[in-house]
Amino acid sequence: MRVIVAPGQGSQKPGFLSPWLDRPGVKDTLSHWSEITGEDLITHGTTSDADTIRDTKIAQPLIVAAGILTGRALQEKLAGEPLCYAGHSVGEFAASALAGVFSDDDAMRLVAARGRAMAEAASQVATGMSAVLGLDYDVLAPQLEARGLVPANVNGGGQIVAAGELPALAELKDNPPEGARVIPLDVAGAFHTHFMSSAVEALKDVAQSVTAHDPSAPLYTNRDGSLVESGAQMVALLIGQVASPVRWDLCMESFARDGVTSLVELAPAGALVGLAKRVLQEVSAAKLDLPEQLDEL
Repeated sequence: MRVIVAPGQGSQKPGFLSPWLDRPGVKDTLSHWSEITGEDLITHGTTSDADTIRDTKIAQPLIVAAGILTGRALQEKLAGEPLCYAGHSVGEFAASALAGVFSDDDAMRLVAARGRAMAEAASQVATGMSAVLGLDYDVLAPQLEARGLVPANVNGGGQIVAAGELPALAELKDNPPEGARVIPLDVAGAFHTHFMSSAVEALKDVAQSVTAHDPSAPLYTNRDGSLVESGAQMVALLIGQVASPVRWDLCMESFARDGVTSLVELAPAGALVGLAKRVLQEVSAAKLDLPEQLDEL
């Protein structure tokens, strides 16, 4: 079984969509999604600088657009092969579309609303995120909670992202837990924590306007690595995910348990392949960043 995974926020790179624009229909599709999201996805995917595409309301629809575009191209190449899907954080919107839960347009509508709502929530309190490397979840989580921080992303391979108010993150950086290394992340807020509660409500309202179908292929959730059973469940998971931790470690445990032998990360690829190579050593892992890699896959 091959799992197709879609990356989350922070994976975007200036110009990363440029190689895809010559493929038939890509410009038209991106233009259409730009109208839906209110963001110029062609410009942001080709010529916008790193600071511009770091903006949450731009980064999220841009990453999901890339995941859907490259995922659809891969599906064409692998027609007939059984595939399963998962996405890291905002990547779950791309994974859900590819697994048949939403139309591509509805996935873009939802993620545009998510990006705007999370940007607004992040502007209310000075918060951020820091990667903590070198400790297991069971060891680190109580130490973070004692400092008023939340283990927002549990990525596996000794990589956990702490989130919370900036003074607490500064104290964590200056006085890291024994055996850990702390790296502040250049993000706008404490995503996947209670600081995003207002974004949950905003996304809940928009979700009422889209149609959700039961997955047509196995789809894993960030909540606990389990398989999604219905479209309604996936909608609820995506709404709750905004303010709850991402357990990518449990997703990878499920891949191993279910006999996944190959993993492909959609554009903009890199982070999830790196984690897979550290944790899933029996699984081949590859990036899909360039059109010519379709034939290699």
